[in-house]
Amino acid sequence: MQKKDCFFVGKIVKKFSFKGAVLVKLDTDDPEQFTEMESVFLEQHQNLVPFFIEECALHKSDLLRIKFEEVNSDKEADLLIGCELFLPLDLLPKLEGNQFYYHEVVGFQVEDIHYGSVGTLKAVNDASAQPLFIIEHQGKEVLIPINDDFLLKVDRKTKTIVLDTPEGLIELYL
Repeated sequence: MQKKDCFFVGKIVKKFSFKGAVLVKLDTDDPEQFTEMESVFLEQHQNLVPFFIEECALHKSDLLRIKFEEVNSDKEADLLIGCELFLPLDLLPKLEGNQFYYHEVVGFQVEDIHYGSVGTLKAVNDASAQPLFIIEHQGKEVLIPINDDFLLKVDRKTKTIVLDTPEGLIELYL
């Protein structure tokens, strides 16, 4: 399994017990969807390694307590702290309407109701406080905040995103 075929679930942040259980900080608005997992991929030395789950339960609000098979001591659990967890993309729940996963809309055409065709969505920058669409327009880069007030329509059939951006935002980049 390659990382490009997977989605990020969360990161192991600390040990939970001396028997090898760990706590995972999940990257989700719906942590309950991960309580029935049987296995995950952990990134170790830039490789995805499958780990089978013995027990899995929510811990407090946004942490998941996991006991992996064959991880039976706090020393073994120590080696997993900081590892990121991944699952195959086909396990992502399907979203509808204007909800979307960032990887899903890369390559879509972006249109603005005032400006017209903006260009092709090349990437999403979610490393900043405000996620941004990175759009290529005739060799130039246009950055548009991902904001529910701007997003009018995500059309999966035509692979188009329709926006209503504030006046002058797009022209700022051109």
